[in-house]
Amino acid sequence: MATIGGVDEAGRGAVIGPLVIAGVSIEEKDEDKLRKIGVKDSKLLSPKRREELAAKIEGIAKDVMVLNVGPCKIDNYRNQGINLNRVESMKFAEVLSFLDPNRAYIDSPDVNTNRLKMQMQKMVGDDMELVVEHKADMNYPVVAAASIMAKVARDDEIKEIKKKYGDVGPGYSSNQITMKWMREWLDKNNDFPEGIVRKTWMTTKNVNGEKAQKKIGMFFKSLVKKE
Repeated sequence: MATIGGVDEAGRGAVIGPLVIAGVSIEEKDEDKLRKIGVKDSKLLSPKRREELAAKIEGIAKDVMVLNVGPCKIDNYRNQGINLNRVESMKFAEVLSFLDPNRAYIDSPDVNTNRLKMQMQKMVGDDMELVVEHKADMNYPVVAAASIMAKVARDDEIKEIKKKYGDVGPGYSSNQITMKWMREWLDKNNDFPEGIVRKTWMTTKNVNGEKAQKKIGMFFKSLVKKE
């Protein structure tokens, strides 16, 4: 029986928490089952609905695989000159090699879909047919299923971070709660908790820079008072 697979990610642009890569494989005949339960791009679903669908997806899927790429690993890759597109392609290939579908659909993080396809074909071998597209999570239920599994897994990771370190928001620099937490944490501590914040991110460097400027300002104020 022919199998198809889909891979997607959650947390690519986040400054806090992991990049999560998820893959789902199903028998091709079961694709309609995903449609019938209402699988769609995870960004269009509420957290509660994603969790409900994740349980149903596991019941339909032949296999599911989820990989977490934590902030420390991401920083290590970037320090070696490996960009996030390359990291994703390697992790996508790792997941697909485990799932081993006859045909795989990939939501491309690269603007050049042909380049990504060529990179990944070398990693997974020629026996697996690859379909690499932008917005694949909107067009293929099996990719939408993977996006749901990735988002639920990342949400769970963020919940655990919040239990230990307070309300970090969703972990994106565009979110006021996330930025408030970063600034307040750094005001009270010399550094961010290990393995929580992506330190090579420009957002993190900017927040560190703000703290350094604040220290300089306080130093000069103290000199003025002494005079």
